[in-house]
Amino acid sequence: MPDDETTPGAGRLVLAATPIGQVDDASPRLARELVAADVVAAEDTRRLRRLATSLGVTLPARVVSYFEANEAARTDELVSLLRTGATVVLVTDAGMPAVSDPGYRLVEAAVRSGVLVTSVPGPSAVVTALAVSGLPVARFTFDGFPPRRAGERARWLAELSAERRTMVFFESRHRLAGTLDAMAAAFGVDRPAAVCRELTKVHEQVRRGGLGELAGWAEQEGPLGEITIVVGGAPAPSDDGGGLERGLELVRERVAAGSSRRDAVAEVARELGVSRRELYAAAVDDQR
Repeated sequence: MPDDETTPGAGRLVLAATPIGQVDDASPRLARELVAADVVAAEDTRRLRRLATSLGVTLPARVVSYFEANEAARTDELVSLLRTGATVVLVTDAGMPAVSDPGYRLVEAAVRSGVLVTSVPGPSAVVTALAVSGLPVARFTFDGFPPRRAGERARWLAELSAERRTMVFFESRHRLAGTLDAMAAAFGVDRPAAVCRELTKVHEQVRRGGLGELAGWAEQEGPLGEITIVVGGAPAPSDDGGGLERGLELVRERVAAGSSRRDAVAEVARELGVSRRELYAAAVDDQR
């Protein structure tokens, strides 16, 4: 049902996930929504028509293109239709619209206009690669495509070097070797990772190993197809006790100088890279 923020009489924007490889992964609801739509906006209209043929459905709706080059101009047109009560289904070439694909701009505008936004869930290269990578899945980040320019990419990766969660990236096959090499430099050659290629397709391949090893493999093999990279998070900083002892000394000094214990612990933990929780517990025991 529409929520309290939707405008009475407004239509629906349906973000419809499409298969990333096997057409059999398409949900029955995807076919129903395509048939029921007033307008279908597609990243590639030719690919959409091939998908519809594979699903055995005819598209009675008006079909329009919606891709990076016309996204800004077409968003206003689609929102106008949504305001009048139309149902607009948005599809991209593969996976969920708006996730490193066109769609976010339209979703933002639709929400701002009080239009109901819903989705047809389905295949996603992000979670599929994460699941098969063999790396921790409890907490993860998705960082999309790394910057193309080497210097900008190196700085961008350096900012991620301390990230503790598993990281998922997309990358072009043409830049794969260079990106893996840059990741090895930023994260360490032994950081565990997986390169997932052509997921769910006939030539699916998952290559696992350290970033240095994977960079060498990519340089030599030049793998083809759609690429998703999964990289393990940074290891927890080791502490043999010396860091806590030094931290406790600094906390004593700052408390004596007038700082609160809580503020002193927060500052020192950040400076030394030790656990704030453990340092705070040590400081409480020290006072006792």
